[in-house]
Amino acid sequence: MTGTPTARSKVLCLGRTYCDIIFTGLHEMPTLGRERFADNVTIAAGGGAYITAAHLASLGRPAALLTRLGSDPLSQSLNPELEASGIDLSFVERSPDAGPQPTVALVRHGERAFVSRRAGGSRPATLDQALSAPDVAHLHIAEFATLKDSPEVIALARRFGLTISLDPSWDDELIRRGSDFFEICAGIDLLLPNVEEGKALTGESADEAILGSLRERFPLVVLKRGEHGAVASYGSTSVSAEALRVNVVDTTGAGDAFNAGFLHSWLSTSDLERSLAAGIEAGGLSVQSAGGVPPRIFL
Repeated sequence: MTGTPTARSKVLCLGRTYCDIIFTGLHEMPTLGRERFADNVTIAAGGGAYITAAHLASLGRPAALLTRLGSDPLSQSLNPELEASGIDLSFVERSPDAGPQPTVALVRHGERAFVSRRAGGSRPATLDQALSAPDVAHLHIAEFATLKDSPEVIALARRFGLTISLDPSWDDELIRRGSDFFEICAGIDLLLPNVEEGKALTGESADEAILGSLRERFPLVVLKRGEHGAVASYGSTSVSAEALRVNVVDTTGAGDAFNAGFLHSWLSTSDLERSLAAGIEAGGLSVQSAGGVPPRIFL
């Protein structure tokens, strides 16, 4: 996975798009039979594909969203934000069965709990058209669940000369050691898990052991460590970077923002240290406001 000629520079982001309803300023998490109140709520488009694409666009990297959206009122309410994001939306498929698809996020003292609903299938009818677009250089798959639905996407992307990255994204049923994860992911250039996903996939507990195990399967691995920064390994080179000291409001989407910063730099420079720093910077920006996208989208 190396730098890409400027004629092909667009990143295609594949995954489900959610309507995020994010409650912050909770004094206690809800328990059964009890009602809790939050100080603030933010309603925004979410999902790893959209958040990564939005941060890529804010960095000046052409990015396209490859997703399915419903025609229901909740899905339609996302239109103004999507249109203001700077993302290429020409590959977004609209279908009645693709919504509503909400995620409720509860945030307290930096800890989060989520409840989401998936609607319909995740394979857009525009998939082949998007992968064959002449300006697309790289495919970023924002969740393993989407890849499992359409495992042929790796071979299709390869056929068109694209490099490929994957953020596993936590899934209680799919991200487990002994699952078919590694077989389906054969051909991925870059894996971008967080520590919990790395532990579940490898059975290891130490960061170094997780990274070493995953490097046996993928050419480039970047392990996201939250407040402890990130570590990356490519070939014989390994580098680490500490997280930035910032005012943390909401960590929703921080890993997806990190992905954007890393990819934008790596596709241009192939410099591991610079790319890791760029990922840390993008993730640090994300956590300073509610929702995962750059704050300018809401201005």
